Amino acid sequence: MKDHFTRFRQRRVDEATRARHRETTLAVRDFIWPVFIVEGRSVRQPIASMPDVYRFSADTLLDELVPLTGRGLASVLLFGVPATKGIEQAWAADGIVQQAVPLIKKAVPALEVITDVCLCSFTADGHCHVGDNDKTCELLARIAVSHATAGADIVAPSDMMDGRVWFIKQALTAHGFAATQIMSYAAKYASGYYGPFRDAADCAPKHGDRKTYQMDPANAIEAMDEIAADIAEGAHSVIVKPALAYLDIIAHARQKFSCPIVAYNVSGEYAMLKHAVASGAMKSDVIRETLLGIKRAGAHRIISYFTPDIVRQR
Repeated sequence: MKDHFTRFRQRRVDEATRARHRETTLAVRDFIWPVFIVEGRSVRQPIASMPDVYRFSADTLLDELVPLTGRGLASVLLFGVPATKGIEQAWAADGIVQQAVPLIKKAVPALEVITDVCLCSFTADGHCHVGDNDKTCELLARIAVSHATAGADIVAPSDMMDGRVWFIKQALTAHGFAATQIMSYAAKYASGYYGPFRDAADCAPKHGDRKTYQMDPANAIEAMDEIAADIAEGAHSVIVKPALAYLDIIAHARQKFSCPIVAYNVSGEYAMLKHAVASGAMKSDVIRETLLGIKRAGAHRIISYFTPDIVRQR
């Protein structure tokens, strides 16, 4: 007698069968490793709020990058964390990021180097701007050019100032770096998930908050407008940040835009899972399940502090 229902369990009888029916997979090349760079040598500073994440000096970072690249790591995203505040350091030729990029490119030429373009780690008040939107954009463009001069493959403005992609694109072109790509934080929300990052990058606002420039978590249509504007201004790829509470934004962006959609699996998301696993509340396979969910939602690439683990498990 013919069944009058579909036997879906036949697709799940063993791992080989499940693999044949699997719609979404994670590849090492899907991942971008975000790292914090500091001054000095032989530095490897643990970050209390982010288990197993460190601030590295450039030489120590190379010790990590070389073997990871050998195992398939494709991309790294650099955040410079100065010892003292002062915005001029953000674009200085001898700045933290500007010194680290050529060292990395020389040691691992095949590695794609992305640099975060923002002021928050360098300003005394921890904000991403200097008060005036357009003046801030001019400074961000100056930072981007300095990173491109150092050899960065991609610059990633994370400030959420209006028009900053246009300013950066014009400056890169004027200085002979038209081929340098822009990966914009196009839909970056004013989120509570950033707390551990602000510890790591020493960029917590000293007053107020960032709600006047980062996006309202309630808004989805506006995210599509922000992404469309950045693409029109010259962005080659766009970031949705955070990831887990904004999977709908990732999915909608993937359907609406043809450029690569990058999801940032942020510090708070990372810390929650690490603490849950460490406490025994969940098993470690929840990490891969979470990253798979971000990819399934539509992300072409994922920025994640779990990247070294994913690479080593290859």
